[in-house]
Amino acid sequence: MSSLDWLVTNRILSRIALVVFVFFGLICLTESLDSWRFEFLTNTRGQDIAILAIVANAARWSIKALPVTVLIGGIIALIDLQSHRELLVIKASGISIWRIIYTPIIAIAIIAASISVFIDAKVTEINRSIMPSLQTTTQSVGGNKQVWLEQSFGEMRYVIEGDKIGFKVYELKNITVFLPPKSEYSRVEAKTGYLSNGEWLLENVTLFAPSKAAKIAEKYSIATSSNISELELRLASTDDFTFFELKDALASDMNDPIAQAAAATRFAKLMALPALLVGVLLIAFAFTSQFRRTDSYGRVIVTGIILGFIVFVITEMADRAGSAGVLSPMLAAWGSPIVAIVIGITVLLYKEDGET
Repeated sequence: MSSLDWLVTNRILSRIALVVFVFFGLICLTESLDSWRFEFLTNTRGQDIAILAIVANAARWSIKALPVTVLIGGIIALIDLQSHRELLVIKASGISIWRIIYTPIIAIAIIAASISVFIDAKVTEINRSIMPSLQTTTQSVGGNKQVWLEQSFGEMRYVIEGDKIGFKVYELKNITVFLPPKSEYSRVEAKTGYLSNGEWLLENVTLFAPSKAAKIAEKYSIATSSNISELELRLASTDDFTFFELKDALASDMNDPIAQAAAATRFAKLMALPALLVGVLLIAFAFTSQFRRTDSYGRVIVTGIILGFIVFVITEMADRAGSAGVLSPMLAAWGSPIVAIVIGITVLLYKEDGET
């Protein structure tokens, strides 16, 4: 790495880090206002865990806000280079803008890949261990403990209601199974049960039928087409799954299209994060790197903030559409990065190479 690469890359990364830190602090302040959750965690798990919950959740939101913070940080860094005429001297020496942006783009792509695979996974594990996020779908409803599951096997459809044991969705207690009308029994109640090898295995069971006396049994099994990965995706937010857990879940046989779409969108979004951050950095260069005779940069900063929030909103809307199965997960995750890269390169080509 040359001294020029070091100067530009260090200036851009340091300003981005500063903006990320400011956003992180603001999010921590916002999270600390949730006094109910802080008191609940303090009373049940201690004050250290309550503080860790604030920090971990702020870190999660900081990762989500990276398109905004990278764009704003990149604009601030380039304004800094412009105000000291460093960028002007670099260009006057005959170095093109494409040579200037080469190393920062490589650096931001490597950092983004590390965030997607490792840092996001660690933040996810911490948040999940403290208080997992809940996801409500048409096939699962309930609070932290109670769940309702619509299950199927072939043409048979039935519903399971029960309480989770800890955070495991495939182990339930106080279970009630509502079977279809043509079944031998109409309702099954069990003390405990768990999912294993395509079956719900229930223990300490009471079987009910309209024309028979209740029957007590030690065990009872009901076939299902669901697997553990599918249940976890139904009853938890995909934000509570790491990169490798999502990869394993998608590799398993999943029959629920909504759960599969949500997992695929989240996985593709993590894969696309380096491209997205490269795209917003290109936009920062496209709108800020040109020579200016004055030191008035207010309009540039406001434009950068607006563009950043537009990218963030579009990315989140595409994420919701992909998770709901409305858009293809690949289109939902990669659409915004590709558009950002095309816009950035197009504007740079016009302003740097297209003007006469």
